[in-house]
Amino acid sequence: MSDLPNLPGVNLSGVSSDTSRLGTKANLDSAGKKFESIFTGMMLGAMRKTKLADGLFESNALTQFRDMQDQQLSKSMAEHAPLGIGKAMTEFLSKNAGSTLK
Repeated sequence: MSDLPNLPGVNLSGVSSDTSRLGTKANLDSAGKKFESIFTGMMLGAMRKTKLADGLFESNALTQFRDMQDQQLSKSMAEHAPLGIGKAMTEFLSKNAGSTLK
């Protein structure tokens, strides 16, 4: 824990500095895809919250179904039509990991 930065106002207790999971290119690529999926899901969620128009048949069940649909859509988008954010994160982490990638 001593190699983590000391930032004022930021509590890093319980945060591990273990980077062994980043040891392989496959793990790094998988993390990039998951990050892109999460980011895309958050973006879709924010767009849905704007509610430019209220539908006639809006309900909690429809909202829940739409959220599940957006989650699957974001996974599919990260896999087949990436925005490039996951790749940028993967490249950044691989530079920091240096030549330790297998």
